[in-house]
Amino acid sequence: MNDALVRMRLMILVVLCVGVVIVWILLGADGARADQYLQVHFLDVGQGDAILIQTPDGVEVLIDGGPNGSVLRALAQEMSFFDREIDMVIGTHPDSDHIGGLIDVLERYDVETILTTENKGSSNTASLYKKLVGKEGAEVVIARQGQVFQLGESVLLTVLFPVNDASNMESNTSSIIVQLVYGETEVLLTGDSPKNIEEYLVQEGIDVESDVLKAGHHGSRTSTSELFLDAVNPQFAVISAEKDNRYGHPHVEVTDMLFNHRVETYSTAEEGTVSFESDGVTVWMKVD
Repeated sequence: MNDALVRMRLMILVVLCVGVVIVWILLGADGARADQYLQVHFLDVGQGDAILIQTPDGVEVLIDGGPNGSVLRALAQEMSFFDREIDMVIGTHPDSDHIGGLIDVLERYDVETILTTENKGSSNTASLYKKLVGKEGAEVVIARQGQVFQLGESVLLTVLFPVNDASNMESNTSSIIVQLVYGETEVLLTGDSPKNIEEYLVQEGIDVESDVLKAGHHGSRTSTSELFLDAVNPQFAVISAEKDNRYGHPHVEVTDMLFNHRVETYSTAEEGTVSFESDGVTVWMKVD
């Protein structure tokens, strides 16, 4: 091999190494910026709910998984390609449009903790989900009002509902309600909880005030009572629903109420995945 060919190969190797270093520097810089913030992604999964929480310390929580495997594609947009672990999965209640996709999630990812209720549901999807929860090897925790989960050093997840055994409740009524707290900012996630549960929390003096509200039951008129909305007093609201869905979600009664309360409202039907960031003082919508 002549000297010129050796020098050429060495030059190519040097250029490649420099390129790799530059890429790693750029990725590291982006990562450092992202790590300053709490990120909450309301994933576009069609007619259903799926919310991915990513804390500044790298803790990941998935609340619901939509109706099917489309959640995996949505997660791939927000998680590292090499990431096959989720710290906590929460199935708010056993309706298929909330836990259907969690079946695929449990088959794809290693999950450390699963938060659930005693409400079993009656569908084949609910039965399969419960079976996979038992096989996952995760710590299974039954949700109760007052539980507080520390997500890294700076983020808290507090359970506001259910108060007791949810076995005999109607499915939507049994929904796990949680509030995410980072510094002075809060995100309230309500599953499909109906108005009577929302109003119960207010009447019991539970502090539900939050910067971001996930409007209950996909913007159905069965949720988001005016009493509740006054107590939450959100800056932003998110409606997770499919465009032109057969249920007519969101209902005009809800969207009008949000408008009249000057709540900046976004819908996955119109926007696709809707993401927010918080630095612990302010919340803003993330624009890619």
